[in-house]
Amino acid sequence: MSIHYNCRHCGVNVGTIDRMSLHSEQLGFNQLNDEERLDMITYQQNGDIEVKTICEDCHEALDRNPHYHEREYHTFIQ
Repeated sequence: MSIHYNCRHCGVNVGTIDRMSLHSEQLGFNQLNDEERLDMITYQQNGDIEVKTICEDCHEALDRNPHYHEREYHTFIQ
């Protein structure tokens, strides 16, 4: 089982954790409410987990362009 962290905006792989046994508390998943968990975490058929996050580049773009938050752009980077 691997856990893949991908940017929700541009799709870049931010990082991967290759560990067989991790608890949700170790990953911070227990800090998420049900809605956040459904929005951010996807379980793949092969047992891998994909976590939607934000990369540094997209974070900086959102900081420079706060109006991107207004319409909840999911892919504002062209």
